[in-house]
Amino acid sequence: MKTIKIAGVPEHFNLPWHFCIDDGEFEEAGIDLQWTDVPEGTGKMCQMLRDGETDIAVILTEGIVKDITAGNSCKIVQVYVKTPLIWGVHVAANSSYKSISDLKDKKAAISRYGSGSHLMSYVNAQNNNWDTTKLEFEIVNTIDGAVDALSNEKADYFMWERFMTKPLVDKGIFRKIEECPTPWPCFVIAVRDEVLDNDPYIIEQILEIINATTEEFKQIPSIDRTLASKYNQKLEDIQEWLSMTNWSQKQIDKKTLEKVQNQLHTLKIIEKIVPFEMIVK
Repeated sequence: MKTIKIAGVPEHFNLPWHFCIDDGEFEEAGIDLQWTDVPEGTGKMCQMLRDGETDIAVILTEGIVKDITAGNSCKIVQVYVKTPLIWGVHVAANSSYKSISDLKDKKAAISRYGSGSHLMSYVNAQNNNWDTTKLEFEIVNTIDGAVDALSNEKADYFMWERFMTKPLVDKGIFRKIEECPTPWPCFVIAVRDEVLDNDPYIIEQILEIINATTEEFKQIPSIDRTLASKYNQKLEDIQEWLSMTNWSQKQIDKKTLEKVQNQLHTLKIIEKIVPFEMIVK
């Protein structure tokens, strides 16, 4: 039995992995796939890949591209979710901010530097023609940290996946004032170079198993109810999310990666654009 460590956010996108693990599909292939939930998100997972704490990460595209260009020894082996991630721009429910323009030069809560909430703050600023050099950040680690920061005015706004944040909007803790979709496929699967070199066949098997599940995931009977129950969501919200979300079974293409790198470079998030082969296996 080969042990492989994998990390991902505790969100509805990753339920297919839990189905495959719980059903013993990896075990049948001689793989002990050990899943770790990482509520802190992409920045934390980049660190885990660097430190060898995980072998695989299901991770935001922009975050891993940034970290690989900065020296993280891993590669993207496949796109996992090909549709954009819909980021909600949230403020405290009782704050005076009413529109996106009110947030210009205000402080953003982010899980950590290099995370999606950090990088998408730049994309959002660019979309609104703000001066990105004036962005200010408060590190909050998790969504609970963001609740504390916004409620106690340590930060002014917080960007997080719209549907996972909606329960906080429904409870009157946050108010969503805008949406900001990623301009590229949102999640990819990244693997440490050492694992790719030593166990390429194991990685191929893992991808085959997860792809078979994601291909049929939406057709699973009552999957909307299962998701709503597991992730504390309203059924109609999950149904809307499912209609907007498509998983992928293919590798990222050169044109898409070029777009990601060009935008990150324009925003001065990455120092240099690197060849396709440095990022993709």
